[in-house]
Amino acid sequence: MQWRQSLLVLALAGVLSSCRDGNGGGGEPDPQPPAPEPAAYRVTVGTAAARADSRLACFKGNGEAECGLRLYQIMVEAFVDGDSTADYNTGYGTSPHKGDLQGVINSLDYIQSTGVNAIWLTPIFKSVRVAGQSDWADRLDATGYFASDYFNVDPHFGTNDKLKELVAAAHARGLYVFLDGVFGHFKSNAQDYASPLGRKVSTTGSAQGDTGRSAVYPDDLEFFKEVAAHWVTEYKIDGWRLDQAYQVPVQYWDDLRTAVAEAAATASYTNRAGQTVHPLGYMVGEIWRSAGEISDQGYGTTASPGLLSVFDFPMRYSLVQSLAVEESGSGNRAANNLHAGYLSHLAYPAHAMPNLMLTNHDVVRFGDLLQRGSLADPTGETYWARHKAAFSFMASYSGPITLYYGDELGQELPGFAARDSSSTCAINGRCDDHVSRTSAIVEGVASTVGGTPAVLSAEQASLKSHVAALMALRDAHPALANGSRTHIFSDTNLYIDRKDKGSDNVLYVLNTKAEPAVVTIAGTAIGSAGALLGLLDGAEVVGSGGNYEIRLKPFEARFFDIASPTAEGPRTGAGSELSGEGPLADCHTPAVEGLGPLNKEMFIRGSYAGGDNFGATPASRRFAYKGNNLYQVVVHEPVPTAYTFKFASADWSKEFAVRSSAAVVIATEQTMAVAAGSGTESSLAIPEAGDYVFSFRINATQTGGEMMVSQCQ
Repeated sequence: MQWRQSLLVLALAGVLSSCRDGNGGGGEPDPQPPAPEPAAYRVTVGTAAARADSRLACFKGNGEAECGLRLYQIMVEAFVDGDSTADYNTGYGTSPHKGDLQGVINSLDYIQSTGVNAIWLTPIFKSVRVAGQSDWADRLDATGYFASDYFNVDPHFGTNDKLKELVAAAHARGLYVFLDGVFGHFKSNAQDYASPLGRKVSTTGSAQGDTGRSAVYPDDLEFFKEVAAHWVTEYKIDGWRLDQAYQVPVQYWDDLRTAVAEAAATASYTNRAGQTVHPLGYMVGEIWRSAGEISDQGYGTTASPGLLSVFDFPMRYSLVQSLAVEESGSGNRAANNLHAGYLSHLAYPAHAMPNLMLTNHDVVRFGDLLQRGSLADPTGETYWARHKAAFSFMASYSGPITLYYGDELGQELPGFAARDSSSTCAINGRCDDHVSRTSAIVEGVASTVGGTPAVLSAEQASLKSHVAALMALRDAHPALANGSRTHIFSDTNLYIDRKDKGSDNVLYVLNTKAEPAVVTIAGTAIGSAGALLGLLDGAEVVGSGGNYEIRLKPFEARFFDIASPTAEGPRTGAGSELSGEGPLADCHTPAVEGLGPLNKEMFIRGSYAGGDNFGATPASRRFAYKGNNLYQVVVHEPVPTAYTFKFASADWSKEFAVRSSAAVVIATEQTMAVAAGSGTESSLAIPEAGDYVFSFRINATQTGGEMMVSQCQ
């Protein structure tokens, strides 16, 4: 991937205006004027912003089945009640807590109709109460995340045979099945439940809550290798989602992956096409941390790989920040924030297959985030349009993706945005970390035994149909899931990528804002010499004078087949250098005595390796005062990386980032502003190893100034 910023040819034209002619004469009144046409954002793109990104596994076009996965996550205890004898009746969130495996079976036709090709079930292993455990421990048991018996299904969810029935029914519909593996902790009574080969978990791990205990490695390695293989060989599951994967030392993921791969090689089942196939053997880790930490604790290194796939939390936050807000309330950012999310992949080794999700069971639903940011609610068109935009970006993403149940319908919790945030939220089910665990809305299926089957509203049906169309598009065009990415352009409003895999060449154009947009793109910028064929709407865009004019409604995304790609491909602009100019780029300015006008020691605080997720203030990232309101520190970056950061004091009384929390453009002077509170940090991609000077010049009012990151020559 060429990281260097391009010199884009931008021509901001005037806005559209509406006019009418009078209709005088004959004594007839003038007709009512048409509603004014909204102003359109206009931009011209003359060159592409970056060369093709083909470093990571799913950008190489090798056709790995894992890259094309479209998982549908199910929180089993909250989803659908299909068996009145298998209920927990307690848990976190607002559902009745009666969900079970039969409810999933009842919903498989609906799940298939969304266009996904896999399901992920939250943990279903047996949790056994310990004497005197609290109501909170009962609720935790319902989640399944602290198992006692790793070799049997929890009777609150069903039976072992019911799981086999579910897996077989899913496979018959062309759906892979993944279970949730918790290999880093377990319930304190787990040692009472030996494996079929007589293995038991350790008893020396540290306490986890009231009833849990940490696993110990390598002591527990053989036990969990047996667990990982058992459900593949005996139940034909296709792999694992791995909870809190950082709890397993990264060097042991290779052993666990090998156990799953060997089990998959010996097991087989009949798929939808009537073919005998092996389970896929895919494993994806949950490491809810920065890109650098995900790399270190999940992926490992090229020489010593750990996991091959981990959820792409950095990109998830870029996505919700751009089209909604993140949980902190910060968001509605520029479209180029999406490109910054891709740049976070610089921190990953080449074998990485990041998996992108919009929501999961631990975060707030996209619909609720829209309302938290006062951006839209379900009564308005914008609410549904923003959902469609978010799913379009997921459809364009290179690598596996995960949909959380209900998001395809715009599901939200009414009134949550105005919730009471007191300590009782855990009781009323309105805490951020479990509010998304709601009863499912499954068309034609009752959420509880004996209930009324769900009927979708017109808006829900439209969104679900759109999601299914996007998933079908992703299935039909392998360039989307498993192709190289050339970033063509992004700015405040627009985001444009080209995706390529062999002869499959797709242009993705997204308007992230509430006004319509008109973008004029040079054919040379996208490497096209013929018509662009709309893949969703069938509309054709014909070039004129070597340019294409593409019109976009608010929050609209369009996908085009590049019918006649040029041999040269997209034309890239001249890249800027990594080293800037001026005082902010000088790596050798001598320090002066004192702390300067801020009267505080200032640090780069962030998610970089060793940064303790913004908690650390290492001396190696402490600013020196250089006089004239200038602060600088030179940092050695040993490898390409990406992270988020602020310039902040140890007591957080001073916090600054790029204005509007925009991404850093290396070697470019940018405006700095106060960035108080969570969710206001800026992102930075370091494309190559070297020494970099971080500089900022504080203004007289101490409310901002200028900043730069520049490589030292």
